[in-house]
Amino acid sequence: MRVVRAELDKQPSDVRRMFDAVARRYDVTNDVLSLGQDRQWRKAVIAAVDPRPGERVLDLAAGTGTSSQPFADRGAEVVPCDFSLGMLKVGKAAKPHLPFTAGDGTQLPFADDTFDAVTISFGLRNIVDPLAGLREMRRVTRPGGRLVVCEFSHPTWAPFRTVYVEYLMRALPPVARALSSSPDAYVYLAESIRAWPDQQGLAKMVEAAGWQAPEWSNLSGGIVALHRATA
Repeated sequence: MRVVRAELDKQPSDVRRMFDAVARRYDVTNDVLSLGQDRQWRKAVIAAVDPRPGERVLDLAAGTGTSSQPFADRGAEVVPCDFSLGMLKVGKAAKPHLPFTAGDGTQLPFADDTFDAVTISFGLRNIVDPLAGLREMRRVTRPGGRLVVCEFSHPTWAPFRTVYVEYLMRALPPVARALSSSPDAYVYLAESIRAWPDQQGLAKMVEAAGWQAPEWSNLSGGIVALHRATA
């Protein structure tokens, strides 16, 4: 069956089908494509959120729950949420103890002021309206709660940025064809990364959504940026 590749207008139905199709080998493929750096990025997210025992943490765009388990290991009540049922199915089979929840990032199925912290890793870029998604995250976070967004960004050193873009557009798709059940999804990945705002642009979007004191730190030379703010 041919899988529809999402375009940069990010129609939710196309994005959902695309992630459903890559769910089975998603974590393995990402580990290879990132040269193992995704593990360090996840550790940086945990450190930035700094979950305490008993705190409620929303892990949005959680996929198969790989990013959620470390919060549970720290004693937090983590809720992995994703709108891809394929991802949730794979995650639930591997981690039945986590409360996987289906939800759209622009219409979260949670009450106001529910969570002590909200985090999203490599998913904000896929929401059809990222600003609306950030506003929803603000709505479900209690006053004083934390936001941590881990997202692809723009390398800060110009020569490295040129090499990185070349990798995205030329090397990543062939590697994905060898690893993924739906390699076209990784063509979308490369295009969406290239079109995404830089660090300052995303920080402005976070502030426009109502979050306070947005700041960021670069990971892997700016390939990824870790954005933080408070409700």
